[in-house]
Amino acid sequence: MKCTECEASMTTRKENYRYAESGLRYVTLVGILVSRCPECGNYEVSIPRIEGLHRLIAKSLIEKMTRFTGSEIRFLRKSLGLSAADFARRMGVTVETVSRWEHNAVAIGPQADRLLRLLVAQGRLTTQYPEEKLDLINTTKKASETKLGMRLEHEEWAVVAA
Repeated sequence: MKCTECEASMTTRKENYRYAESGLRYVTLVGILVSRCPECGNYEVSIPRIEGLHRLIAKSLIEKMTRFTGSEIRFLRKSLGLSAADFARRMGVTVETVSRWEHNAVAIGPQADRLLRLLVAQGRLTTQYPEEKLDLINTTKKASETKLGMRLEHEEWAVVAA
């Protein structure tokens, strides 16, 4: 494979890759093929089955025991394929409230947090709601990020220790 910047030959190997493009700075893809140019430092990442990966990230988020952070809300909204205006209508809030949530200007309330979990669980992203893993009383805890590691195993994405 040739570098798109300098035309040098790129080397490809499996690496752990911080998947910042998801908007979630703590998601790491484990053992992903990354091609790097030894001359200019340019790199290309191969992420197979990206739809399955995004479904798994969304499922992992709705199973966490603390409220959503702004970046998690944005990821879930985009995963549902909703604009900020459409999302606000479904959540029963204003577009400004959605913006405040997504920019961490105000925390999402416990009822809105639960509604978002249900929207994602009943949407195209997951097939079943994780009742046994989600104690809705605990969603009153302060928002916090959960480190996620994702690995492609036998053509399917799986959560691994990050």
